[in-house]
Amino acid sequence: MKTEVNDRAPGAGINWRNVAILLSCHVGAVVALFYWSWQAAVVAALLAWLSLSPGIGMGYHRLLTHRGYEVPKALEYLLTVCGTLAVQGGAIDWVVTHRIHHAHADRGGDPHSPREGRWWSHAGWLLTGSAQRHDAATRARYAPDLMRDRGHVWLNRFYYLPLAAVGLLLFAFGGWGVMLWGVFLRVTVGLHVTWLVNSATHLWGRQRFETGDDSRNSMWVALLTFGEGWHNNHHAHPTSARHGLAWYEFDPNWLGIRLLERLGLAKSVKHVSLKATTAEQWLPAREV
Repeated sequence: MKTEVNDRAPGAGINWRNVAILLSCHVGAVVALFYWSWQAAVVAALLAWLSLSPGIGMGYHRLLTHRGYEVPKALEYLLTVCGTLAVQGGAIDWVVTHRIHHAHADRGGDPHSPREGRWWSHAGWLLTGSAQRHDAATRARYAPDLMRDRGHVWLNRFYYLPLAAVGLLLFAFGGWGVMLWGVFLRVTVGLHVTWLVNSATHLWGRQRFETGDDSRNSMWVALLTFGEGWHNNHHAHPTSARHGLAWYEFDPNWLGIRLLERLGLAKSVKHVSLKATTAEQWLPAREV
């Protein structure tokens, strides 16, 4: 069994697969800038919301990783498909990485701690080792629930198919400009926005709770990630489907989950509020 520490440590062998994917996305994003149109921008914005909010935030993260709520299996698969459009790997590998992060936050074994370097925590960790491509033993250890689900195993293996289909449809009905904006530019921006949760929210911001790690609450990251930037709140209460605990902590992903609950599509929703936790006390921010 591979260890979570050495296989993704700074200095490990280059992951050429990830390098090729990320390089292609960034080159395509630059080319997209020469194909501006309102139609392309609107399509990119809609797909960005679909992939990062219902997909990554509500689906990969709060539903599959932490089981903060339950939905019918068909809807669970649909949210997972939305998450695949973000090109952050299959759901099982994403979940495994994030569960490892919580198990070893800012300690040995954390896949992307800024204590190993700020660039490392943002994107460097994806460029070496087997990041987001875990072996069977690691998947079985950290995501046994998903490994027992044939639907999720299939989606994890062929996670690139939904994006390929979307790309072909965008090209067929909108041409090069819409496809470049809706796929390459949108994916590249979405990746960097998501990576800020790994890097920025472990470097800058405020701590409400003593969690034993460097997690911070960051309003600007929360605004970019549909509520995922309330990271210290999340590390204090990982299974809570609600991350923004105060009235001013805007959390669109939580609002989406609440909407599903009111529509009768979500149940067993776990959440905490400031009234149910310790009294609010801001601790001075510090860099690590």
